[in-house]
Amino acid sequence: MKICVTGGLGYIGSHTVLELCKAGHDVVIIDNLSNAHISVHATLEQMTCKTLPFFSHDVRDKEKLEAIFKTHAFDGIIHFAGFKAVGESVKEPLAYYQNNVISTLTLCEVAAAYGVNRFVFSSSATVYGDQKSPLEETAPLLETTNPYGETKAMQERILSDIQHAQPPMMVALLRYFNPVGADPSGLIGEDPKGIPNNLMPFIAKVAAGKRPKLSVFGNDYPTPDGTGVRDYIHVSDLARGHVLALEKLWAGTHAINLGTGRGTSVLELVEAFERVNGVKVPYVIEGRRPGDVAVSFAGVHKAFDVLGFQTKKTIDDMVKDSWRYAQKNVA
Repeated sequence: MKICVTGGLGYIGSHTVLELCKAGHDVVIIDNLSNAHISVHATLEQMTCKTLPFFSHDVRDKEKLEAIFKTHAFDGIIHFAGFKAVGESVKEPLAYYQNNVISTLTLCEVAAAYGVNRFVFSSSATVYGDQKSPLEETAPLLETTNPYGETKAMQERILSDIQHAQPPMMVALLRYFNPVGADPSGLIGEDPKGIPNNLMPFIAKVAAGKRPKLSVFGNDYPTPDGTGVRDYIHVSDLARGHVLALEKLWAGTHAINLGTGRGTSVLELVEAFERVNGVKVPYVIEGRRPGDVAVSFAGVHKAFDVLGFQTKKTIDDMVKDSWRYAQKNVA
């Protein structure tokens, strides 16, 4: 199939492009480079030995988007493009609603006009809000805890409504948890612009001496060591899940968790990083971060039952691959 990947030079997008190519699909990438590096494009072409058409457009620009769809007959879309930091969304909600929701609306309008009915959406466990884990797809989406999560829930509702009105459309809402790690080659990984919002790249920058210490937000949660517990999934496993969803997609709208089904605390992840890589990660305890929940990990039965998906990588793999990438690439 020929697949349009928005946000395809970003962290999860780039790994998914790699997995799509491994599976024999053709890929066209759209990314406005707001949180990605143009060098990733050449690296992906080198890794895949394929020409990967790239457009540095904002998905909200309907005219430019239509020009791409006129040129390329797409069989499907994987939509990653969007802002994704919980803390930042609390401070800048307007930017998150404007960017994330409008990009999905515009993409859906163009997809409908050009008859592209296979749609995989990059959603998030934040849509569940603060509910008891393991989080199952059947859980009601009553109230999110931050604007980022609300934009994801809103986009899910939009896609579900559009699919209901256009039955030929097939939608996968992939709710994933905390992607970490990097491709084992060390050629692509997570290297956000500016101060990292996610835990693992922050750990890597501290370990590399690029930042003085790691901030751990909260040690008074009702968890074994007081720090937040999350379901960390290796980004290569996550990318593989996107390919399975794309290939096995069927009529209707389908919410599917992609995670390991196991929780790891912040301090447990720091300990694993230090132990596996033989480096120290100085940290300081800060106050809780607005919008965070204490515990979040996935119920994973549906992913296995409908996609045949289960994770292969361990926490040790995640921290080892993250450090390998950081040593080669992180500035």
